[in-house]
Amino acid sequence: MLERRITDWDDAYANGSNIARGNLWPEAWVKPAEAFRSALRAAGRAKLDLSYGERTRNRMDLFFPDGSAKGLVVFVHGGYWLQLDKSFWSHLAAGAVASGYAVAIPSYTLCPEIRIAGIVEEVAAAIGEASKLVDGPLNLTGHSAGGHLVSRMITTTAPLAPHVQQRIRNVVSISGVHDLRPIMATTMNERLAIDESEALSESPALLRPMANARITCWVGGGERAEFLRQSALLANIWTGLGATTAATAEPDKHHFNVIDGLADVGHALTRVLLSE
Repeated sequence: MLERRITDWDDAYANGSNIARGNLWPEAWVKPAEAFRSALRAAGRAKLDLSYGERTRNRMDLFFPDGSAKGLVVFVHGGYWLQLDKSFWSHLAAGAVASGYAVAIPSYTLCPEIRIAGIVEEVAAAIGEASKLVDGPLNLTGHSAGGHLVSRMITTTAPLAPHVQQRIRNVVSISGVHDLRPIMATTMNERLAIDESEALSESPALLRPMANARITCWVGGGERAEFLRQSALLANIWTGLGATTAATAEPDKHHFNVIDGLADVGHALTRVLLSE
């Protein structure tokens, strides 16, 4: 029997220091994101800094395909609920936009200015506002903390209007953190301030999926063991609660490049996200 016990929770959730040349990110995303925004703005197919709430960071960018949109994709960024914003990820809309979908990418208020439960409320507000602007099916995807946030949107206690939640066709959580309890053991929690009550109320793996929930938990095969475990965990638990689930570990991908497939119209990650 192979026994395993985690004693260093900071290392278990540390990505950059455990990836070769991990210091290249997030800077490596800046230029591709800028180039994509510039190209779509020049083509008249981008609406930038749309407001969805009263706080400073309650802004989203919306990118449109050439022609009528088949539906809407919302991408929610990661950064452990503590850092980054919508500007780093614009290029990841490319695969869905080339497939005929509009893509919304929101920023949200970061901890410790807000609690994770408050971020959940903000992301729901962003999705609700974007859904007013684009008709058709709604597909959600997010990376790391963003994977947590989009998974949370298809739970029975999600703060989404019922008519918006009913439009959700598919969710892909990429390297998602689906159980917040281990994060309480990291030094990050000095700023996140997750307590037992919030972990129980905001962890998708501890909640029931909505009726007809459909989710793929996608993770890089070369990621930290905790991300592999967190990905498999949600797919496993929600299968037992009636959801349609899948779990995929993409070979030779780490925490930072596992999202690259979203920029490619032909990549399996894009195809899974948009599958009917």
